[in-house]
Amino acid sequence: MRLFLMATAAAFMTASVPAMAQTAPAAAPAKTKYSTAETDIGTLLDDPAAKAIVEKHIPGLTTNEQIDMARGMTLKVVQQYSPDEVTDARLAAIDADLAKLK
Repeated sequence: MRLFLMATAAAFMTASVPAMAQTAPAAAPAKTKYSTAETDIGTLLDDPAAKAIVEKHIPGLTTNEQIDMARGMTLKVVQQYSPDEVTDARLAAIDADLAKLK
């Protein structure tokens, strides 16, 4: 009986190891380089491609004389001060274009 239990345990361990070894770790979700909720405006303005995307969706924002005061804020934060200009739809469109940047 003891020999049977040892053989069963050995067979179980042998069968389990390859199955575990073949299981690849889950891939981490792709993180976008920038986002309107997490990336500060200064970072977006310093990247010409990101700046162009913001200007495309919110014309005049990047050239506004007060934009330097907002460099440390995200576009999502700025939305509360200018909800008519920085809308959810515009933020979504900016996020979609920012996700395409490499």
